[in-house]
Amino acid sequence: LYVVQLLIDTQILIWFQLGHSQLNPIVSELLSDRSNEIYVSDISLYEITIKQTIGKLNELSVNIEDIMSVAKQDDFQFLPVTHKQLQNYRAVPLFPTHRDPFDRLIISVSKTENLPLISADIKFDLYKDFIQLIKA
Repeated sequence: LYVVQLLIDTQILIWFQLGHSQLNPIVSELLSDRSNEIYVSDISLYEITIKQTIGKLNELSVNIEDIMSVAKQDDFQFLPVTHKQLQNYRAVPLFPTHRDPFDRLIISVSKTENLPLISADIKFDLYKDFIQLIKA
């Protein structure tokens, strides 16, 4: 049995939990398959908490505890932030059109942990030569 290990970005975590129609059905199937190992960086939890606090995620009516609880029920695994991920952040290419620190940290996690990253964010295409990117 071949186990697929994948990292999902914050948007994919939210879309999957909300059953969002924009989530690619193939990606949804990958995330639903309990034989796959799906990882969520703690960076995503920071991002959700911070953005909810400052009013940038108003469409998300659930709190961070619910998000974590549902992710655990879905058998998603949380990746703690490590010193190595932070050190490797400096190696993430910096583009004038994409400077989002949360995104760039998640890209660093993908690179450091050698996990393909699932994202629907068009700006992540900039990093397709730096990390393994799966478009959602």
